[in-house]
Amino acid sequence: MLNAAQICWDTDMEDVCSPDRRVLVTGATGLLGRAVYKEFHKNGWATLGCGYNRARPRFLCCNLLDEDAVRAVILRFQPHVIIHCAAERRPDVVEHHTEAALNLNVHACATLAKEAAGIYLIYISTDYVFDGRNPPYGENDTPNPLNMYGKSKLRGEEEILRHCPGAAILRVPILYGEVEKVEESAVTVLWDRIQDGMESSTVDHCQQRFPTYTGDVARVCRNMAERGLQDSSLRGIFHYSGKEQMTKYEIACAIADAFNLHRSHLIPLTEQPAGAGAQRPQNAQLECSRLELLGLSVEPTPFKTAIRKCLWPFLYDKRWRQTVFH
Repeated sequence: MLNAAQICWDTDMEDVCSPDRRVLVTGATGLLGRAVYKEFHKNGWATLGCGYNRARPRFLCCNLLDEDAVRAVILRFQPHVIIHCAAERRPDVVEHHTEAALNLNVHACATLAKEAAGIYLIYISTDYVFDGRNPPYGENDTPNPLNMYGKSKLRGEEEILRHCPGAAILRVPILYGEVEKVEESAVTVLWDRIQDGMESSTVDHCQQRFPTYTGDVARVCRNMAERGLQDSSLRGIFHYSGKEQMTKYEIACAIADAFNLHRSHLIPLTEQPAGAGAQRPQNAQLECSRLELLGLSVEPTPFKTAIRKCLWPFLYDKRWRQTVFH
């Protein structure tokens, strides 16, 4: 456990502590957290990102389960806004390592929310709080998660709102973005199978998904933060999602098309094999009108446009660049 005395501040910490607009981003080493940190930082916010195992040297190392450490960070930095991205978001990992996942997805929420009095807190949740049997789902629809990941995120929502009733919950679906390795996202993890193109590969063609670009989610978070500082009624549950509906097979085909790669080796799997991991909802489409009516949503980046940006660094043959980007 990290205690308050062990917190190591960046050498730039004093510069970060601008008196104007300060945001603390948890999980800043992760897929979404990096995008959120970048979005606020490039738009004039004093931005502090924290992580744990991968924090140093760029971000602050802080164990979110340590109440003293969390309190020390908040007292020192005095954020106006907290974006809580930190989570165990891999459903199969949550299913098999439930206690550790509950610590991060539930107990850390309670710890953070207790210290967030007077701070606008945005908690990132998931469409997996729904069972996927009757889409689309609005903010007022009753959750019914099918797996431990969805259950843990729903409990996290409850802890956030119990201890910090002025907080906002932002539910999002499957995410993809600029990755450090392709395994970071359930979308980009398909890349090696697509690019290799030599052996047949079966890909799920049952469950409907709405892949959503982290850069778009980050912009929504900033829109909410800027409005939330001015309007205390911006609280409760919100939904944001990409609009392109695809199975994983269709996602893989779209990625192949975006890079002019062959896709004949991709085989649609129309039945779920037994023992295929944590149960996923068939179609947990989110209805997102609340953000849209408030003028806080952003038009989703077209999937093929965003995925090129994300996966270009991992392209084996860079000679494709001229045909892909021009």
